[in-house]
Amino acid sequence: MKHILILAVALALTAKGHAQEGMEAILQQIARNNKALQANTQLIASQKLESKATNNLANPTLSYSHLWDSDDKNITVGELVISQSFDFPSLYATRNRVSRLKSTALDAQSAAVRQQVLLQAQQLCLDIVLLHQQQQLLDERLKNAEELAQMYAERLKTGDANALETNKINLELLNVRTESRTNATTLQNKLKELTALNGNLPLAPGRPQPEPAMPGPEALGLTDYTPTPLPADFTPVLNELLAADPALQALQHESAAARKQVSVSKQGWLPQLELGYRRNTETRHPLNGIVVGFSFPLFENRHQVKMAKSQALNVDYQKEDALLQASSALWQLYDEARSLQQSIDEYNDTFARQRDLSLLRKALEGGEISMIEYFVEVSVVYQSKANLLLLENQYQKVMAQMYKSRL
Repeated sequence: MKHILILAVALALTAKGHAQEGMEAILQQIARNNKALQANTQLIASQKLESKATNNLANPTLSYSHLWDSDDKNITVGELVISQSFDFPSLYATRNRVSRLKSTALDAQSAAVRQQVLLQAQQLCLDIVLLHQQQQLLDERLKNAEELAQMYAERLKTGDANALETNKINLELLNVRTESRTNATTLQNKLKELTALNGNLPLAPGRPQPEPAMPGPEALGLTDYTPTPLPADFTPVLNELLAADPALQALQHESAAARKQVSVSKQGWLPQLELGYRRNTETRHPLNGIVVGFSFPLFENRHQVKMAKSQALNVDYQKEDALLQASSALWQLYDEARSLQQSIDEYNDTFARQRDLSLLRKALEGGEISMIEYFVEVSVVYQSKANLLLLENQYQKVMAQMYKSRL
């Protein structure tokens, strides 16, 4: 008995490890192959370059003037001017810091998009586990209904059963068979959705499948859930999850960039400079010299500082609101998971004390209970098992949503 118990525990741990390995491998593939993530990567790269482009020097200018005397066409004057205008030097350094902060915020936004795609994939994986377990339960019901239908068909021939009981069994067989087909179709559709998230590339981590067959839940390691215990004290976990939330990180960096933009706007009152070279041929000997100019922003920078301050406050309020919303959502998920866990424990305790289905079957075959009593008992048991599967799936989805920042 001791050896059997050790073997059962070892098999359970192996199954759980395979489930975790399978889901992680799938998420890693999707992170590499998902088209939306690839498109977002290019979008973020272009936005970073756009941010850097705002700190470029202005284009250099070249002009040439050719003048001639209105009385004597042989008298001409030529003038060549090459100049470069630029902002006050300190302004470039400040704008460069703004660009770096925006770049960091864009990286966080990219991580948030990646998180959403992987969360969607994880939810699909959890649905596949549920549908696989439901299929096993339906297969068990279907096998039981087929055996009963065959047994009562033979009894009907010998007069040991009536047509009413036989028809009820046949109806049960039809219903279970229909549910089984519907569940199998839904399972295949979920597998196709998961493959689409992977850029329509095959999903077979470490278990190659012959083409064109699509790997099933067993090949993908999606037959059981990875154990995800509920923390007893959620406060430290909450702080960790909030600190790792990429959406909040993006707002944090956007807030820093907005505050630095206020400094840029204040320096906008500094004069713009122009430096260049001039060549004039008005005299017999050409004249060469330099061009120095200043542009005073008397009108162009009006209201820019106030606008930058308002934008910085706007981002700060968004950050505070997002933090409150995220904290509230996590607490709601934790409370929901705790309620689901309590219901799961109650179902498991009840199943541990109930009569085994095989005993009901023997009682039916021995005539101890009627067909109606048997179906009432069996329907309650199977419905309860189906409810437990749904509760476990809801719990896993809630925990996945709660720990999404770890993806």
